[in-house]
Amino acid sequence: MRVGVHINRFDHPGGGGALGAELAATGAAAEAAGVSRLSVMDHYFQMEFNGGAEDPMLEAYTTLGFLAANTSTVKLGALVTGVTYRHPGLLAKIVTTLDVLSGGRAWLGIGAAWYDREHAGLGVPYPAVAERFERLEETLRITLQMWDPSDNGPFEGRHYQLAETLCVPAPVSAPHPEILIGGEGEKKTLRLVARYGDACNLFASSPESVRHKLEVLRGHCETEGRDYDAITKTITYMGGAAGEGDVEAFLADIAGYGKLGIETVILGPTVGNPVGWIEGFVGQVAPRLAELD
Repeated sequence: MRVGVHINRFDHPGGGGALGAELAATGAAAEAAGVSRLSVMDHYFQMEFNGGAEDPMLEAYTTLGFLAANTSTVKLGALVTGVTYRHPGLLAKIVTTLDVLSGGRAWLGIGAAWYDREHAGLGVPYPAVAERFERLEETLRITLQMWDPSDNGPFEGRHYQLAETLCVPAPVSAPHPEILIGGEGEKKTLRLVARYGDACNLFASSPESVRHKLEVLRGHCETEGRDYDAITKTITYMGGAAGEGDVEAFLADIAGYGKLGIETVILGPTVGNPVGWIEGFVGQVAPRLAELD
């Protein structure tokens, strides 16, 4: 099992001027600890349950570009981009640029979006949930078409119309950056994973819950004619023993997920010192997780 680190707070006591140095140090610490992927949130405002909208928040892809320049091995992406935040053609171009400039280390994390306050706050349209899922599917189709060098033609959808799907230069990743679809809705989200995704991301609520979600995903794969084993399974584990820095309790808790075929566990610091948390906790658990079957 591999380890990812998710940067979810930007509240350095030194203020905004201290964030660049902290992010660079976080990237260096993550690579030294053997972290496989590094992610940031894609939000305009900080989430209500993580400090509130008045807390600091950086734009995701600018931040990922900065991290790309300050790292060399870790894969980089947003966990996850809301489909409403950027036009699909622009999003594909942004992720492609990150992939090219990072030497093939970008992945696209995407979901249906949920944080209505930030949309209203900045005047971004926030359709009803059914339409957001329609837009999510069209965005996945557009992205894959833009990453297909044999098809630069138009795209005609219900919500999006593109006259040309040019994307030059093409991504460095082969065949394209990994598409990770976040969420665990059984009727829509997991069906989209089976149809379009390279990876899924589930919440580490319990091994029993994750087992059930994976069974649903397997069923969708059978319906779609997709190889279930070809999809990378990831979980997000926030707080708990990881937040407390309890190595043994965390390893005991995570073992049940490894038996389900979970390949990556994504952890997020709940302390104000991400570098210290990575060096003191992640650096200990990463090599031991790599030994899990």
